[in-house]
Amino acid sequence: MTSPPRPHLVTHGGKFHCDEVFAYVVLRRALGLEAPGGDHTLLRTRDAGAIQAGDVVFDVGGVADAAAGRFDHHQRGAPMRPDGTPFSSAGLVWQVHGEAAVAALLRGAGAERFAGGIARELDDGLVRRIDEIDNGVAGGGVAGGRDTLGLASLIGEFNPSWNDPASSGPNAGDDAFLEAAALADGMLVRRVGALRARLEAEAAVLAAHARAEDPRILVLERGMPWKNVVLARELPVLFAVSPASNGHWMVDTVPPEPGSFAQKRPLPEGWAGLQDAALAEASGVPDAVFVHLRRFVGAARSREGAIAMARAAL
Repeated sequence: MTSPPRPHLVTHGGKFHCDEVFAYVVLRRALGLEAPGGDHTLLRTRDAGAIQAGDVVFDVGGVADAAAGRFDHHQRGAPMRPDGTPFSSAGLVWQVHGEAAVAALLRGAGAERFAGGIARELDDGLVRRIDEIDNGVAGGGVAGGRDTLGLASLIGEFNPSWNDPASSGPNAGDDAFLEAAALADGMLVRRVGALRARLEAEAAVLAAHARAEDPRILVLERGMPWKNVVLARELPVLFAVSPASNGHWMVDTVPPEPGSFAQKRPLPEGWAGLQDAALAEASGVPDAVFVHLRRFVGAARSREGAIAMARAAL
């Protein structure tokens, strides 16, 4: 059997920017490509003939036509977002290939069901910001100066300096482009993983609450972020029970709103600051360990003990 032809990806040569580096990362993930020279070729050029011959062309060529695999934004009449924000090549590629790239990253965890939501969230934040920065749109920078720790700045640092031999010649900057792509790819992998974890936590919290004996007590079998889910979904939870890394089980109170240090219902005043035997006597829970002086958290040595503390606190 003959192997399928290798896709020929083309972008411009010379100094590179965050948008085409990120676009390349998205294309590789969406199309299932590994390394250039292996299962695909990457050409950085300004040669019109070479650009015309590309299978997928991004950030060069003067054409925006997704069906033809053209994703440039430098020409007159280039596409814009509905709110008037100009697309960069990253945004243009993301509209077509973003969800597939996310799905590819989620496939190993069997979490492809989250791909659409994650792709939309990344587009609203990360990809839009790349578009803004590349097009010099207000909101893309940082007040008072350059965002030296932003992704666009970090990608830009990979460009060879003027006195670096790698800055001249027909392949100037090509190796640096791939190094920058590795950074952008690692960031995308981590960001997708974090968003997947948040959505999985949300699903787990909702499932745990649905099977709760008392809707005011949320019992989780693993530690995970739960407060934002409880508050956003307006669940009637007052206490959350979950395991801690030291083997104890925690009893957490619920704040009235995100970021608040108050509690909808603090642990009983008579438990404040008590530990071990003193707390066990005051609470009636034999394996109670401690309650913070400010009464926003406590612990027991067992799951059953922590649940008993929460019930007693009600």
